[in-house]
Amino acid sequence: MDISTTDELEIVARLVLAAAVGGFVGLERELRGYPAGIRTLALVAIGATLFTEISQLLGGNDRVAAQIVTGIGFIGAGLIFREGYSVRGITTASTIWAVAAMGMAIGLELYIVAVAGAVLLFVVLEARPLTRRVERAVAPKEEVLRRVLRRDDEDGDEPIEDED
Repeated sequence: MDISTTDELEIVARLVLAAAVGGFVGLERELRGYPAGIRTLALVAIGATLFTEISQLLGGNDRVAAQIVTGIGFIGAGLIFREGYSVRGITTASTIWAVAAMGMAIGLELYIVAVAGAVLLFVVLEARPLTRRVERAVAPKEEVLRRVLRRDDEDGDEPIEDED
């Protein structure tokens, strides 16, 4: 494989951009005290970019891209915990998954897509105050709906079971 110094420096520049994009998204997580912060998300973006670059150098095989998604999914699964009726860590896992996609975009030289994705991801993560307001507005209506559904269940409408 013959790759020029200029090509190598372009890859290094893409890795630096990936670190910046991942770190930018990680800043929001870091400020909120979540486990995957600046360093973690910068590393995920760098790794995804580098795997994508190497994949292209080896012939652009799509299997590497699929393996990035699988590997990041495995990491994300380790972050998700169930506590009673609630689930914790799913936003952090989703953030890691999205940052890996941005790293892949950088590796494919889709810079505008990657940067726009990072900004959009940051905006979505910062929308938590808005989503809490929506949850508070919906909660009373949700309780009314639950009461109506309970009354329907009490009327004797049992679910039909499948026959074997």
